[in-house]
Amino acid sequence: MPRLLLLLAVLAVVYILYRRAQSMPPHKRRAEFIKLGVGLSVLAVIVLTLAGKMHWIGAALTGLLVAARTLLPTLIRLFPMLSSALGKSRGAAAGQTSTVTTELLRMTLDHDSGKLAGEVLRGPLRDWRLDELSREQLQQFMQYCMSEDADSVQLLESYLQQRFPGATDFDTGEPPPASSASGMSRQEALATLGLEEDASDEEIVASHRKLMQKLHPDRGGNDYLAAKVNQAKDLLLG
Repeated sequence: MPRLLLLLAVLAVVYILYRRAQSMPPHKRRAEFIKLGVGLSVLAVIVLTLAGKMHWIGAALTGLLVAARTLLPTLIRLFPMLSSALGKSRGAAAGQTSTVTTELLRMTLDHDSGKLAGEVLRGPLRDWRLDELSREQLQQFMQYCMSEDADSVQLLESYLQQRFPGATDFDTGEPPPASSASGMSRQEALATLGLEEDASDEEIVASHRKLMQKLHPDRGGNDYLAAKVNQAKDLLLG
């Protein structure tokens, strides 16, 4: 009986962890399933070892799995840093992006293609990427933005205009709350223009000109993004 209860408890925990992984944004599910698989493997090896049915090699492998599981988050954090370092060493070949952040959204714009990509920072869809959301989910998120932050509404509209040209079913008909009048920091201005801290005036002007071409209404831009780019240039040039 105790063994049966223990087995049921383990199955219940596995099911809860599986459902948790399944509910996460698609780009994070793989890592969660890997963690779950490693955890199950470690548990199975431990049980077999304690029961005397596993060779010492199995116990050693268990130690390696535990170490790999412990180091996995560190490796995941290091890989983007390595990629970024390699990108910088290759110069312009890595491409240039701009980042605009509001209370609810972080949006990036690829300077070469003009494509927008975003990530939800707060709310029921936190950590989801906009490209992972269905049309219905985007409509729900627009409703949430309308009730929380005007800047996020305008930023999301930029993405929707590009992904669904001519679509009108995202308009809720309700006025968004007033936007805050907080200023832009130097770091935000550099991110908006996709520049490094040591950018020259010539690089600032060149990046501004390139972005304004991409943000033309015919190419999926809008007044909000254009205003942000202009604000960033004015701040950096002082």
